[in-house]
Amino acid sequence: MAALDLLGRRWTLRVLWELSRAPAGFRELQRRCERMSSSVLSTRLDELTGARLLTRADDEYRLTPLGTELVEALAPLEAWSGRWAGETEGPADGDPDA
Repeated sequence: MAALDLLGRRWTLRVLWELSRAPAGFRELQRRCERMSSSVLSTRLDELTGARLLTRADDEYRLTPLGTELVEALAPLEAWSGRWAGETEGPADGDPDA
């Protein structure tokens, strides 16, 4: 439940996704996450670092091996969500107007 609580916080998955693409410093990460305030980003980075999913070295945040493993574990969910989005774009089953 603790992992789901952490992952369910606003912007957490986006931060993980961005850092899975490439390490980044604070300002670069904020630029990639266009609408995120600096205070929220700072909080999320602290939480994810405390959870040992991120580390900071040379003024850049990067995924730890545990963070990389988490992103890889989420890959099937990403694939499923793509299929789900495709299914929900058309009319619902049983819709008389379809």
